[in-house]
Amino acid sequence: MSSDTDTAHAPPPHIAARFSRSSTLRRKTSATSSRRNSLSSHHSSRSSRSAQGGSYSTHVAQHLRRASIIETRKARLADRAAHAEQVRLRAALAKAAPRASTSSEDRALAAKQAREKFLAQVAANCAEEVKRAKKIAEDTREKKAAEHLKLKEDMIERLAEAEKRRSILQQNQRRPRTATLPSVEERKVIVRKPRTETEAAKVIQKAWRNSKRRSVISGFLELGLTLENVQNTSFEDVGSLLSQDKVLQSTTKVLRMYGIQDCDSDMTGEYTATRTFLSAFLVLGHPAQVLSKDGEQEKDLIEKAKNALLCFDNMVMSPSLSPSASQLDSLLDAYTSFQTAFTAWKDRDSSVLLDTMLAQFVELDAIWQSVKNDKDGHVAEDYREGIQHNQTLLLVRLKRLAGPDRAMRMITEAVRKSRKAKGKKKLAGDVRPRAASLPSADATAPKLTPIEASVSDVDAGASELGHRKTTSLLPDNRTIMHELAINKEYRIDIKSKTDMRENAIQAVSANMRQGFESGLGDLFIVAMAETLREKLLSLVVPGKSLHTLISESLDTAMITNQVKMGAFSYQQFFTFMNSLLPKICAPVRDAEVKALAEDQTEDPIERLAKLNYVVDLLSVDHANFSLQMNAPLLIKEAMGYEQRCFANTVSGQTLRKTAQWWSGAKRKTEEEMVRRSSREQSAPAHRTTTDKVYMQGIVDLAIGVTELQEVDIPETLELDRSRISRMRGEILRMVVISAVLLTAKNLMRRDVRSQWKEQAQRMWDLPFTDAQAFIAAIESRYALPANTKTQLSGTTERILLDGRNRQVSHAVVKVLLQKIKAHVYTRLSASSAEERVKAASSASQVLSSGGLAEFVVQIGAMVDELQRVADVDREAHGKWYDDVIEAVNRENVTGA
Repeated sequence: MSSDTDTAHAPPPHIAARFSRSSTLRRKTSATSSRRNSLSSHHSSRSSRSAQGGSYSTHVAQHLRRASIIETRKARLADRAAHAEQVRLRAALAKAAPRASTSSEDRALAAKQAREKFLAQVAANCAEEVKRAKKIAEDTREKKAAEHLKLKEDMIERLAEAEKRRSILQQNQRRPRTATLPSVEERKVIVRKPRTETEAAKVIQKAWRNSKRRSVISGFLELGLTLENVQNTSFEDVGSLLSQDKVLQSTTKVLRMYGIQDCDSDMTGEYTATRTFLSAFLVLGHPAQVLSKDGEQEKDLIEKAKNALLCFDNMVMSPSLSPSASQLDSLLDAYTSFQTAFTAWKDRDSSVLLDTMLAQFVELDAIWQSVKNDKDGHVAEDYREGIQHNQTLLLVRLKRLAGPDRAMRMITEAVRKSRKAKGKKKLAGDVRPRAASLPSADATAPKLTPIEASVSDVDAGASELGHRKTTSLLPDNRTIMHELAINKEYRIDIKSKTDMRENAIQAVSANMRQGFESGLGDLFIVAMAETLREKLLSLVVPGKSLHTLISESLDTAMITNQVKMGAFSYQQFFTFMNSLLPKICAPVRDAEVKALAEDQTEDPIERLAKLNYVVDLLSVDHANFSLQMNAPLLIKEAMGYEQRCFANTVSGQTLRKTAQWWSGAKRKTEEEMVRRSSREQSAPAHRTTTDKVYMQGIVDLAIGVTELQEVDIPETLELDRSRISRMRGEILRMVVISAVLLTAKNLMRRDVRSQWKEQAQRMWDLPFTDAQAFIAAIESRYALPANTKTQLSGTTERILLDGRNRQVSHAVVKVLLQKIKAHVYTRLSASSAEERVKAASSASQVLSSGGLAEFVVQIGAMVDELQRVADVDREAHGKWYDDVIEAVNRENVTGA
């Protein structure tokens, strides 16, 4: 049993066949070890051993062989990995190591650079050659175009001559030799009869069309509208002739016959095109009256108008009633070119005219706004008729140029902007001081408190301190009354005096430091407290709690005792002031008061100076509020107040400077009258009057560029010194900027009447030392060629030199200054309302044609201001002027 059990028996054949695999289905491997190492091989060998009864030693040998193969493969893979790592290390070292450039590499690099340099040079040369070739091609093209145009003109002239010779030959044709035949044979005319009704209809239509064309041409020729007749007729007569309905209808029929106008268009459009065509006669017959300047656009317009009229005359004068297709095409091309050029010229010129007429309309409206409320002197009645008449004329012209709707829209917008710019400045609601009181309604005769003087005397210790004064922002009473008489809406302007803040603070600080160093510190403290007490008391209403608080807290005797006993505390003083000022100041000054309270500077002198400046600001606000409340009554008393102040000022003195000023103005006026009388007949307008002499002196004083000297100002105009100095500075700016812009316009062939307001505004704040900034302002809008920029730069340097030296040596600056003087004098010396309205309405046109289009508004405002100054001056100082005039006349008689 045991032997049977240990013996392995083979399975039956049909079972063995299931486990055995065919050799053809066995997978082939790429290596012999793959079959041996596979799991199926191991299983099959084990099965075969089990089936064949192999020994265990064979199995161990196979296992050892397989382990050896695995170890061998692992060793081979390890060697391969080590080799790959060595290769990577060598590659990294070679890459990191600096390579020494060899001679071959240096030569290759040098060759590459040389090749690139050569290619760049070739590209530059090619660019120059291309540019030169383009220029040559463009010149050749322009030359060919000019030659073609010249040949075309010569051909047209030759054709015209041929047509004239042909018409003359046809008119003066000799009778044929058969004229000696009997009269019976002469009447025999061979006429080919039409064969059909269609041919007969065509013959009749052709005859009717020829008759119609003949009547149209005859009607046009009867007008006598030729270029020679237009040149021999005045411009006004030609304008009236061309505006007649007969001329418009005849010309429209001719243009329609030649196909220039469409038969389906309405009558208004046809007349517009006809007027455009008839404008060619005006352009060629009277170019000086039609064209504003002789520029490139104007020359092109004249040339195209000549071509259009030449083609038109050739067709009208031609004996053939049916022009050829080539003639019609030539006429249509010439007319289209002229119409395009005329439209472009008209658009540019019309824009300038629109701006000029709008400025005139606005100027007239500004005059009316300034005089319409004057009922007592009947000034409004004098101006109203003239202003309405001139505005109506301007409105008609504007509607004709821009159309009714657009014209009304432009006028409304321009007038609205002008009124808004010149409107009354309303005081803001937070400007009223908190401690100020409103006048009661039942007060019939309010008592006016004089505005405090600009300098406050220090009472305490005045003899020891030499009557030192503190600086303030307030002008004196006389100046305020004078400014109110000139401008009813005058308010003390702090913005224009911002530079005085540091000067005021430094002045007060310097005086106090000097007093403290000299041992007078106690007196200065008492004097400063007394000054602040007086200023603060003037800002509050007497009898109120604040008035009592200030009087008791800043009592001079109490502060003097504290200083003597050494008990005066700066900290308590500043704390009290910081709590008091917010109750007095206007809401607009809260920021300044808060900044003063937060300032914890250790130096008490500097804090006192800042406190004094803030109190001065409060005094300015209080003064402006008082002016607002009491302006009507102050204006009524302004003339009398000025006369009293001036009488006290010049008491016992002679008006020497006023006499010299009047003598110079009179001499210049007489010379001008003599010069005018030599050219024209003597008329009342050319006689010397006191008004003209005075206005001549005002113009010479205000319209200039040099520094205002002490001897130039007459005693009567001493209060207007700062105003005249400001006007002179503005005039200098105007003439310098206008000279630069006028030179640029001429070099660029632009219309001098065009307004470059944006460029002028940029130049206004530029220093006269930077010419390139002026050029850059022009280049911001317009491109300047190189030659133009070079010429403009040189001229600008010379013009700015005059601006820096405040002199007039450049020719353009001289002309502009004379134009401003003449214009201002014309407007100021106008004696009647009609003359003033006429001068104001033509101001924009006169200044624009003179190269001052950008400053029409500024010059108009300057004229208005000078007019008000002159009115106030003559009313306040009239009796002194009478004495001066009498003395000057007496000296002239004595000298003669």
